[in-house]
Amino acid sequence: MIFNLPPILGLAPLIIYIILAFRKNIHPLVNVIICLVVGAVLTKTNLLQFGSILTASLGSFLGQVGFIIMIGSGLGLILKESGVAENLVYLMVRKIGINSINRAILASMLTSMFMVLVLSTLTGGNAVIAPIIIPLVASVGMTSSTLAVIIQTAGVTGLFISPFSPPMVTIMELTGLTYPQVLLRASLPVCIPLWIITYFNAKRVQKATLGVTDYPEGTALSVDNYQAAPEAKRATLFFSVAMLLVVAYGIIFKLGVAHAITVITVAVLATGFGARFKADKTINLFMKGCAQYFWIFMLFILMDPFLNFIQKSGAFDALVEIGTPLIEGGGKVGLAMLASLIGTFGIQGAAVAQAVMMDTVFRPLVTATGLSMNVWAMVILIGSQMTSFAYPGLDMVAATGTARSGDMKSQVKHGWIVVAAVLIVCLISSILFG
Repeated sequence: MIFNLPPILGLAPLIIYIILAFRKNIHPLVNVIICLVVGAVLTKTNLLQFGSILTASLGSFLGQVGFIIMIGSGLGLILKESGVAENLVYLMVRKIGINSINRAILASMLTSMFMVLVLSTLTGGNAVIAPIIIPLVASVGMTSSTLAVIIQTAGVTGLFISPFSPPMVTIMELTGLTYPQVLLRASLPVCIPLWIITYFNAKRVQKATLGVTDYPEGTALSVDNYQAAPEAKRATLFFSVAMLLVVAYGIIFKLGVAHAITVITVAVLATGFGARFKADKTINLFMKGCAQYFWIFMLFILMDPFLNFIQKSGAFDALVEIGTPLIEGGGKVGLAMLASLIGTFGIQGAAVAQAVMMDTVFRPLVTATGLSMNVWAMVILIGSQMTSFAYPGLDMVAATGTARSGDMKSQVKHGWIVVAAVLIVCLISSILFG
């Protein structure tokens, strides 16, 4: 450390990062760059070596996940332009049949979850279904407040059950668990209460906001007249078969983060071929979609050295020394709840970066206490994904806007219920299986 400062002061970049994350007008990239510079100065790192530092970061785990998110956005645009996304939504909606509020809630939950699962992005998945689902649910009188509650919560569960979504890939890599293990021990125990809460709370919000946040007259449409173009039907078939085969292959042979890149690549080629796009059109759409999330790729590239500087300062080791006596009193349960609470309420940013940050900070204590990896996987999932339910973060604001709602009050209340429920699940899990 510069000037022989105590190692614990190496946490300064992380504290600055958390403080700036709460500021509305600071871009996440600017935030990370500021903290990166602070970390470099504290650890006496020569900034002229920045090029070699970023080169190493390109091959890091965070760099890989950032790349997956970026190319997943490219696939999302191809699915949208080929008509596959629209066709999949209509197929699901037709099967359910929207003729009552209860069915409208169920249809919205399933389509949001499914599209987020397919596209591996919460905001992108909901943005695709919104123009389609809004006229349909408006036909039975669903309010915009109700739909906003649904698409944030049901949508995020799509990320939790997708074998190659960024959160799942991250948790599998950090814990060493397989997809079925993470799904059964972490994802589903969190998703099940989220689905139940969303369904019943959506009914409550619907009653409270009926006649207050209704969609404008003329919004409602019927699904009965929709007919997918032959190219969209063919592209949907090619995409579905390709995804089923490649994902199944990855699960059977227990492939890791690299297979997610294969899945997306095969899906892009299959969809483009099925839609009879020329090679140039497929590539151009893919690159245009990637460009929308290039900033996230850069964020993850910068996040890796940011965390490395904190590690280099010895701050995490010092934190373990301070925290060990506190954890000894609460044991595994105390550690699990402390990490979940700090992750949920204290660290805000890209969810994958939050997960890596949590694991970096608390892993020594996890090892020292012998906390089960199954429980630790749940803690990482909760701590990194519940932040936007605890207070109005990017995901909450995006869901509200996507549903064409301005009712943040209903969103915040729903978020508090969700956070309370998953923390109770975490407590029970840590007691029984820690």
